[in-house]
Amino acid sequence: MSNAVVLSRRIVLADLLPGARVRDAALVLGGAGLVGIAAQFSFVTPLSPVPFTLETLAVLVVGGALGSIRGLLSLIVYLAAGVAGVPWFADHASGWAGNPSFGYIFGFIAAAGIVGALAKRGADRHVVSTVLVMLAGTVVIYVVGTVWLAVDLHLGAGEAFRLGVRPFLVTDAIKIAIAALAFPSAWQLVRRTKG
Repeated sequence: MSNAVVLSRRIVLADLLPGARVRDAALVLGGAGLVGIAAQFSFVTPLSPVPFTLETLAVLVVGGALGSIRGLLSLIVYLAAGVAGVPWFADHASGWAGNPSFGYIFGFIAAAGIVGALAKRGADRHVVSTVLVMLAGTVVIYVVGTVWLAVDLHLGAGEAFRLGVRPFLVTDAIKIAIAALAFPSAWQLVRRTKG
């Protein structure tokens, strides 16, 4: 692959791997698996009915590395398999009934698509732009998840924000910082190896 192709703003990291269809299927399943594994690093606190997990970091990485279509499909597979009974939602849960944090999973799907689309336009090449991309994905997760939380638990907007967003601001800022350092570093490594 030429250096001009590597530097193209219309590719994501996954596009650098050979073999189109088999690669794409493996990446979609791998992305879903990564989110499922990240969900198991979770704990519940009295601050929120929503557990703290590494899922949001995995979602941002999957979207950014795989691009909008593969990232979106990965999270759809994650959702569908979890609803079908695979116990890979937070705390080894599956299904959707009685789960006040289930809306965040819908937010994951949208966030992966948005982060992937922005990454495909080259917004994951520099630290500041990557922070903005990951922030956009996180805000989408918050909005969709908090709306579900409010409806599921019959909460007002302020209470939903207090339970579904505020406890996660610091940990999600750390996750955004990790992604904002990882993606530009990965692209710099790609440029060195291909140059």
